[in-house]
Amino acid sequence: MSKSLVIVESPAKAKTINKYLGADYTVEASLGHIMDLPKSDIGVELLNRTFAPTLIVSPGKEKIVDRLKKLAAKADHIFLAPDPDREGEAIAAHLAMQLRPVIKAGADIRRVTFNEITQKAVKAAFLKARDVNENLVDAQQTRRVLDRLVGYQISPLLWDKVRRGLSAGRVQTVALRLIVEREREINAFVPVEYWTVDAVLQAEKTSFTARLTGIDGARITVPNGFDKDGKAQVLANALPDHATTDQVVADLANATFAVKTVEKKERKQNPKAPFTTSKLQQEAAGRLGFNVRRTMGVAQRLYEGIEIGGETVGLITYMRTDSTRVSDDAVAEARTYIGALGERYLPAKPNEYKKKNEAQDAHEAIRPTNVAYHPDEIRASLSDEQYKLYRLIWMRFVASQMMPAIFDQTTVEIGAKAARSYDFRVSGSVLKFDGFLKVYETAPAASTAEASDEDGEEEDKRLPALADGQGLVRQAIEHEQKFTDPPPRFNEASLVKTLEEKGIGRPSTYASIINTIQDRDYVKKIGNKFVPTEIGMVVTELLVKNFPYIFETGYTATLEGELDAVEAGTEKWTDLLDGFYSHLEKELAVAETTMEDIKRKEEATDEVCDNCGSPLILKWGKFGSFFACSAFSKAKAVTIAAAPWKKDPKAVLKKILGSFHFPMIVKAVTFDETNFSKEVADAKEFAEAVKSAAGKGKKITAEPVSCDFTKENFAAKPDLNAPGADEAPEEEFCDNCGRLMVLKNGPWGPFMSCPGYSDDPPCKTIRKLTQKVQSKPPITLDEPCPKCGKPLLQRDGAYGEFIACSGYPKCKYVKQELLDVKCPKDGGDLAVRKTKRGDVFYGCVNYPKCDFASNLKLVNETCPKCHSAYLLEYGNKEGTYLVCPNNREFLPKRRPKKGQPVEVPTTPECTYERLIGPPKTVEAEPEMAVSAA
Repeated sequence: MSKSLVIVESPAKAKTINKYLGADYTVEASLGHIMDLPKSDIGVELLNRTFAPTLIVSPGKEKIVDRLKKLAAKADHIFLAPDPDREGEAIAAHLAMQLRPVIKAGADIRRVTFNEITQKAVKAAFLKARDVNENLVDAQQTRRVLDRLVGYQISPLLWDKVRRGLSAGRVQTVALRLIVEREREINAFVPVEYWTVDAVLQAEKTSFTARLTGIDGARITVPNGFDKDGKAQVLANALPDHATTDQVVADLANATFAVKTVEKKERKQNPKAPFTTSKLQQEAAGRLGFNVRRTMGVAQRLYEGIEIGGETVGLITYMRTDSTRVSDDAVAEARTYIGALGERYLPAKPNEYKKKNEAQDAHEAIRPTNVAYHPDEIRASLSDEQYKLYRLIWMRFVASQMMPAIFDQTTVEIGAKAARSYDFRVSGSVLKFDGFLKVYETAPAASTAEASDEDGEEEDKRLPALADGQGLVRQAIEHEQKFTDPPPRFNEASLVKTLEEKGIGRPSTYASIINTIQDRDYVKKIGNKFVPTEIGMVVTELLVKNFPYIFETGYTATLEGELDAVEAGTEKWTDLLDGFYSHLEKELAVAETTMEDIKRKEEATDEVCDNCGSPLILKWGKFGSFFACSAFSKAKAVTIAAAPWKKDPKAVLKKILGSFHFPMIVKAVTFDETNFSKEVADAKEFAEAVKSAAGKGKKITAEPVSCDFTKENFAAKPDLNAPGADEAPEEEFCDNCGRLMVLKNGPWGPFMSCPGYSDDPPCKTIRKLTQKVQSKPPITLDEPCPKCGKPLLQRDGAYGEFIACSGYPKCKYVKQELLDVKCPKDGGDLAVRKTKRGDVFYGCVNYPKCDFASNLKLVNETCPKCHSAYLLEYGNKEGTYLVCPNNREFLPKRRPKKGQPVEVPTTPECTYERLIGPPKTVEAEPEMAVSAA
């Protein structure tokens, strides 16, 4: 039995570290946090303002904690080795809290941290074991309490005023605010027209293009509004309109061109610092097209260890960091490698980069743990994603210690003489010395490149040898109309960049911020850009309006600085929370009485009802705003009993008029079938209608004239038919162990799960797939409804697309995919259907009168042996077969309904089967073949 117990976060890390430490150590995984605040209540003491959290063992972690307790009780030394950040320190503190009561006398609990998972770093970390850093724990605990106060005290307001299930997040709401405000800027944007004029010139048989920059010695500009500070902005080197441009182009047709000045200078491009978390996320998006979740998942695997030549190697340092610092040993490794490329690539002394505040400088920048592991040499041991990301990290780190790239840049000023004088300019640059670019390739960027933090290099533009006063030949004058573009929508990379610049969140939170606002359906991704949904716009407006201080961008950034102060030990965590809660209490008190009630809001519109012509009103429903007819009535039908009507018709009518007024409809109904119906406008018509309805149904009713016409307010929702709106989701990686997540079906629908969910010990990372909050606009088809003749519509529903009548709800026709086989039970049609879990089955269209259903497809072919009217299509690992339904040995066994006896076959056994194709790619075959009960 080993004498020491080591506890890390993930099974993958445990496996790697166990190999380094040997048989005297048992390495176990906690699978992330083991303790948290309870879900049933706020879990924070507010009455006396102590803000003490009530921590419990996280649901589902009980078995893990019990296992760790049993192992700790037998160990002489316990080492807590979660990740080296605030979250990891809190996990270590919670582990110590659970294990301390059970350890034997003389045993100790120590904290170890390592920035890289290599044998050298891990063994060195155990020589520097320490106590848990309470300041780090306080900082994490403070962030958790801050988020809990916001979530549990503001979210109920949203449930009451907007929709149940919504939630407010302290940082996520601010990130959402950035996206919503950008969308409003785009919607309010008014494009400015401008024109550019270029001259295509020739010198020494070489052509080049120069841009018009001035007329008669004055710069040409076009006004372009004002910036946020009210300062006027202009577009340089541009003309304002078509008429002015035509005049200039006409004048230039007779102009003579000559070089005025030629300026040559050397320009340096310096290498950039090694990656921090945000810079890695931005660059991976720009160059590789990785979203933030994918980047962090792949980086997690590289950090925890990859099998290379029979040895598990952690390839990169810890991937959650704000620091650009690297160790002296790592710099020495890089300089040795660079020196082998050539002395001209090696700076005289190591390059140093500006550090952020010391509170966030605990970890090195993201770098390879060993430069000798060249990406191309270990390519066979890496997946495509791992290779691409590791190569990016490796190149960036090595390049950061190399010489700058040097360009020769030439700027030529050109004059044109006509009726007026015109100034043109052209610049070109040529790479003189590649420097760090020898390693850090300027690879083509992915579709999200515009959001990358890296400044793209202008394409080398070679110019002919030119001299002052040299004449030039005009080949053409080109002009183009242009319009200014609105500010671009955020994508993941640009949002991370903005969050970092504004000081919102930290490296460990960027991914969760972005995931949360998507999971809550506050934003959608269309063409890799974030577009706020209607619910996202509404929630943001309400929260920012009613909590202007709590959700102010600057205040959120200030809180991050205060959390850093708590980590550094210069501020008490309770003081921070006391100040925050004072603001929150004041704003909560106001919001509870003044927040707009969206749920019950009705707004008049200029739209009219398609059915009755009444005005439409804008209302709020489960999936956002929609238009409803103002003639709709919630009043229920009133039954006209024969005896009271015969005794006193006026009293009956008076009672009815107490519920609704004329006009109304008199009906005679038998169960759900209407046998008589007439609209009446006064008492006389009412009496006549009741008389006519007598004897035509089981009962006579009066109900208000009501129009239930509705239509979605698609103008307020993102265009789900836009290009890119239906792109397949990118691969997701487990936050705990880094493995590729898989899609699974559960009792409550599909969800994403770690493939190690059933391992021992398990990795139970899951992510729920939220329900669609809005559907696509219906598409009108040319096909008429076979029942009423109105056009059919292709709609989007809970189980996918379907085709239904545009006359709904009066006509409830839904087009179904029918088999060419009749129902064996009642002879009706058989339709293809889906369960809530998305499984396909085949059922009778006369359900519920006929409850025939089959999980296997029925084929219109007679069994040659027993003459069954149909065969079943069944697939297994050996192939796809046509099987007689009476072949009970071959088909899966039927599972009887709960509480029912096993069904006794009434048909003789048949052995017919026929192979018709290869195996189908299905997860599993159904247990039930055919059910008629």
